[in-house]
Amino acid sequence: MAPVTETAETTTTSDPTRERLLNAAAEVFAEKGYDRAGVQEIAHRAGFTTGAIYGRFRGKADLLLAAMEAQSADEFEELFAQGRTEGYEGGDETNVLATVGSHLVTADFDNGQALLLEAFVAARRDPEVASMLRKAVDGRAAELTELIESAKASGNVDPAIDTSAIVRFCHAVGLGFLLFGAIDLPRPDAQPWEDLISVLLHAVQPPATQVN
Repeated sequence: MAPVTETAETTTTSDPTRERLLNAAAEVFAEKGYDRAGVQEIAHRAGFTTGAIYGRFRGKADLLLAAMEAQSADEFEELFAQGRTEGYEGGDETNVLATVGSHLVTADFDNGQALLLEAFVAARRDPEVASMLRKAVDGRAAELTELIESAKASGNVDPAIDTSAIVRFCHAVGLGFLLFGAIDLPRPDAQPWEDLISVLLHAVQPPATQVN
């Protein structure tokens, strides 16, 4: 396939070129890691010149984060939607957290997780990656913060518990499972894990609503 030169002016809302570049980037980053992955190789694998990349992305760091988000954003939103559908009656936002938490032991270590792990490794050496990764994590934190604040307002989470502490705890658990996947460490069985999540969610309820 002959490379095609693309510029920012040709980019549209529905951009097949961008999708091909992100798919190629995901493959190359997964195969070679961030440091050894080259922008020219990514463009070539997608069938374009490097102009297609620089017309859409600021550089390799931006491309890595975009590829990671493309691999994981839809799944994250789907999980939130599933949690809202499964038992969200009565405004119990903790069902959303339960659904997302249960998914940690059933999800495969896929390209999205591999790219996220690569981003964290690259962030130790590349300030630009670190800055972009913080913004991506903060974006997800904002969603969790809104959910937890809503749960506090509806009486499903104790207002005395610090919201940021809950958010960071969720991040710590999720990222811990990311590391498990990287070394293929066995995860807990689904049912005992769901039972533990239920206990933890019960523990953050207001004392007056807890039933022994």
